[in-house]
Amino acid sequence: MRALTADIEAIDEVEVFGRVKTVQGLLIEVVGPVRELRVGGRVSIETTSGSSLMTEIIGFRDGHALCLPFGPLTGVRLGCKAVFKRSEGAAYPSEAWLGRVVNADGEPIDGKGPIVRGGEAYPLKQVPLPAHQRARVGAPLDMGVRALNTFTTLCEGQRMGIFAGSGVGKSVLMSMLVRNAAADVAVVGLIGERGREVQEFITEYLGEMGLKRAVVIVATSDEAALMRRQAAYLTLTLAEYFRDQGRRVLCMMDSLTRFAMAQREIGLAIGEPPTAKGYPPTVFTELPRLLERAGPGLVNSGSVTGLFTVLVEGDDHNEPIADAVRGILDGHIVMERGIAERGRYPAVNVLRSISRTMPGCVPVPVRPILQKAREFMSVFADMEELIRLGAYRKGSDPQVDRAIALYPALEAFLSQQREERTSIADGYTMLEAILAKA
Repeated sequence: MRALTADIEAIDEVEVFGRVKTVQGLLIEVVGPVRELRVGGRVSIETTSGSSLMTEIIGFRDGHALCLPFGPLTGVRLGCKAVFKRSEGAAYPSEAWLGRVVNADGEPIDGKGPIVRGGEAYPLKQVPLPAHQRARVGAPLDMGVRALNTFTTLCEGQRMGIFAGSGVGKSVLMSMLVRNAAADVAVVGLIGERGREVQEFITEYLGEMGLKRAVVIVATSDEAALMRRQAAYLTLTLAEYFRDQGRRVLCMMDSLTRFAMAQREIGLAIGEPPTAKGYPPTVFTELPRLLERAGPGLVNSGSVTGLFTVLVEGDDHNEPIADAVRGILDGHIVMERGIAERGRYPAVNVLRSISRTMPGCVPVPVRPILQKAREFMSVFADMEELIRLGAYRKGSDPQVDRAIALYPALEAFLSQQREERTSIADGYTMLEAILAKA
């Protein structure tokens, strides 16, 4: 009854409509009663094929509404009727969403039938919780991956970025975290993903057990920019719903770069000036608004632990999006192509990765162990080129000799198969046993 009541309340009392005036690229100009419109509002355009194309108002020019479509422009012509909608987009989540795969509109695409709608509407563009009302980050969250549990320990409610180039193993790492993390619910957003990889990620990487406690939101790279952006909003909206139910939510998004690219398309279409690498100013405005929605909830409520991948273009970790995201999040995990090429997965460079909640969340007796391990890895990294060229002679430096002796064991420790799971305590024990041989 609550869902039915919400549907009835969403019906517009009076139909307000205009007409399509011009179409330029993907931008549609609609003329009509502009005073009834607002940025973010929806406009349904009746096409010549008899179907409706949903669009969103992204701005105004010369008394006309500027709209971008959620789908292809097939059938749109001058003079088409454009009906203005009161709603600005909302989701009606419920427990029935768990185990399902949906598109950016919240419609199921897994062939398992319709999803039972919840009774409460959650706006897609929700305002983040006020900072002064939020709880602090919680206890360390067991992610099940040794490299992360030991060297970049995450706390409940923390937000981390995974920075990597294409083909370095982000999807595999994400699937390991979804299956192994000690969270109640996982919400996974695949933004601008390759269509071929979606089914592969769901069936092979995620698997039936991983999907059972997860919701997957998909917007492939061929979809409209508004759909890709909305998929990111829906990902955070569903995470907020489960957080409000008192759950510990793991929210993962792949990738923030494609969200930024979608926002770039929208900004350039409306005439915003391009700045760094063609990204308009609204990209750097929308990124913190999106990311701040993750994090701890209200005191004595659930939390959203966020992991957001950043596809660094040309393996440049200082490109504009990576640089902006690093300043917003609570740490970063760096994956490197060189590590993946030598066969060590996950290809995490622990020396370049950092968690801003460490060392406060690490037990005091363990801190010297982690510091010692980092020291040995740093010494080997500094001398690696000389060692591999054979220019270093054994006995020249005792510290380097110990680093060389421990290198194989530390590499084996950081390497982990997709099916493996290691708890935080077991990781500390394994690392201590390795360093005892030094």
